[in-house]
Amino acid sequence: MRWILKFQKLGIATKQFIYLFSVTLTMFLLLAWNNLNEAERLLKERATTDAELLVARTNQFIDASLDNVENMLLLLSSRHELLEPGSEEAAVRTLQDYANYNSSVARTLYFVRTDGRVLSNSQTIYEIIGNPHLHSLYKQALGNYGAIRVSEPYRSPLSGHTLAYMMPVTDRAKQLKGVVIAEIDLDLLAARIAPLIYKSYALISADGNVINRIDPSEKLLPVKPRTYPPELEPDFVERLPELKVGVDSLRIGGDTLVVVKSGKNRLGWSLIAFIPEDSFYKDLQPLYENYRAASIAWAMILLFSAYMLSRSFTKPIRRLVEKMDRLSDVQVVSKLSETRQDEIGRLARSYNAMLERIHNLLQETKRAEEQKKEYELKMLRSQIAPHFLYNTLACISSLAKQQQIAEVRQTIRSLVGLLTFSFDKQSEFVTLAEELEGLRMYMQIQQVRYGERYAYAVDVDPSLLNCRMLKLTLQPLVENALFHGIAPKGGGTVTVKAKAEKGRLRLYVRDDGAGMDRTAIRSALRQQAAEPSKHRFTGIGLSNVHERIRIHFGEPHGLKVASRKGAGTVVRIDVPLEAYVPE
Repeated sequence: MRWILKFQKLGIATKQFIYLFSVTLTMFLLLAWNNLNEAERLLKERATTDAELLVARTNQFIDASLDNVENMLLLLSSRHELLEPGSEEAAVRTLQDYANYNSSVARTLYFVRTDGRVLSNSQTIYEIIGNPHLHSLYKQALGNYGAIRVSEPYRSPLSGHTLAYMMPVTDRAKQLKGVVIAEIDLDLLAARIAPLIYKSYALISADGNVINRIDPSEKLLPVKPRTYPPELEPDFVERLPELKVGVDSLRIGGDTLVVVKSGKNRLGWSLIAFIPEDSFYKDLQPLYENYRAASIAWAMILLFSAYMLSRSFTKPIRRLVEKMDRLSDVQVVSKLSETRQDEIGRLARSYNAMLERIHNLLQETKRAEEQKKEYELKMLRSQIAPHFLYNTLACISSLAKQQQIAEVRQTIRSLVGLLTFSFDKQSEFVTLAEELEGLRMYMQIQQVRYGERYAYAVDVDPSLLNCRMLKLTLQPLVENALFHGIAPKGGGTVTVKAKAEKGRLRLYVRDDGAGMDRTAIRSALRQQAAEPSKHRFTGIGLSNVHERIRIHFGEPHGLKVASRKGAGTVVRIDVPLEAYVPE
């Protein structure tokens, strides 16, 4: 062919230019296209994963809000004496106290007695306007074998858009005294959810009914015309239960929505978030533009580089041939090496740059491994043993049945405070005072569960309370002392002391329990995590505490253990003595 003949007549430099430019440009475009597709896939996957996580956390928040209502009903159901004739004033006052609980989404509380008398926290309003739904709610509660029952959404004269929790109330002889009913403020629940989730969402019940009120400014989802508050189109609502759990897509008119649906909670509710596909992947547009600009710039640079390379490549070859023809002594060899000095220099510089990049990559890999180890320790620190929660809640239930309200409140406050302290991610460090407060709440729970056989004492100079230390350092050591030292002996005392020595904060955890021999001490320090136990609050072992301290403060710091069989164990913690500065 003609163009092949013309190509064959071209010079070496021109042929080399065309070959280098064509092959390199093709490879670059293929790699760029492949990287663009991979980056797009990863970005979409990360975006959908973040959306799923957001929906799951919002669903957990809903569960936590409704758990407060269930706990409230359980507590009220134990107050059967309030349904006795003559206790109306005390019953109304009690319902008002529970309804005013700030974190609860319960709007209106009722006691419905077997004689038909209704008592409410809004007694005056109820006596004026009444509530026609109470009769049917009363029947629903009695048909559930004494457990908590939840209704479908409805309109209440006292609570507006609501649904009801119901539970029978019986005395100690199992005689029915009435029913306790709590109407939920769904608008308040939706207002608390709104900052956590995407603007367009739907909370659907097990029967497929939409629980939340639709925002009047809703423009993404189809709503019935001329309805206030807005209501979703029935055909659209019927499609919601058919959506799969996780990420799905939904076609509405000419638009495609990305749908993220959570699994059902204990009530059978599902949370569904709707995101426009265009806005969901809006970060892809800058990626396309960056690749387009990079491709154009790279093509221009490659064109110029290939041209310069083709021009300069043949000249060194000719010179090399001339030098090789005259090669006769060492001096010629030395000059040949000098003539190639620029090329060798570039190669050396490239090699050195490669070594520098390899060195940087090794350093980055080392830092990544250290961060990974630290993150694993952080995750381990935040793992809360389920059995500890189950047993503590069972203990609270038992106290509630015994009507030990003060102990119930104190134990709940300690449990909530302990969980809040453990799950707080704002800082890895706390003051010694905060660490001791978390330890106090943990010991309060243990003493409620096991009585006074676990004694606890703190001997700390007040001037040290503002010192900086790692969160959850003392609690695992005290827990270890309780269940490996004192429990086998049947009882004893754990003492926590703190003092400043040689520029360090030294903490001592001492018990007068069973003690350990040297083999047991070495085993405890090597063990990476404590064995799972129904008594434990976390799975953190002595070795984990020791490694965390060394990661943050260096090798000279950490744990030292001394013990003697039958006499007890002392664990000393050394950390730098410095005041706490919030991160």
